[in-house]
Amino acid sequence: MTIKPKFMDTQTILIVIMVGVAAGILGGLVGVGGGIIIVPALVYFLGFSQKTAQGTSLGLIMLPVGILGVLQYYKQGHVDFKVVWVLAIGFLIGSFFGSKISLGLSQEAVKKTFAVLMILIAVKMLFFDKAPKKSGNAFKSAAPKRIDNT
Repeated sequence: MTIKPKFMDTQTILIVIMVGVAAGILGGLVGVGGGIIIVPALVYFLGFSQKTAQGTSLGLIMLPVGILGVLQYYKQGHVDFKVVWVLAIGFLIGSFFGSKISLGLSQEAVKKTFAVLMILIAVKMLFFDKAPKKSGNAFKSAAPKRIDNT
């Protein structure tokens, strides 16, 4: 099984950079980003499968220290390195600004921001999470396509 590469259009690149910036800001601000921002965004905005979103997020966040986990996802065709590199650009910028904001806040404010973020995400996942629509997704073309050679 291999992934057939697709060129990302400008709109998709901008969305991926914005996701990277948002994840970077949250990473710099409260120490989260990959699983909370990037994975859901790749699933809902780009039509990635859950596994491909997780593998691609791992490629960004854990490539230096989690190389063995990234390789396992990659072997199964669940890492989109084009998206990893574009996310990295956004994450780099976002983490700079997020950390600047965080360092200007009190310890208590950062702790409460993190707690509120966790509660909001938990409520969304528990009560409002819906499967992505199969049709009408303008960004579906950016999702990796599987080729089965069997």
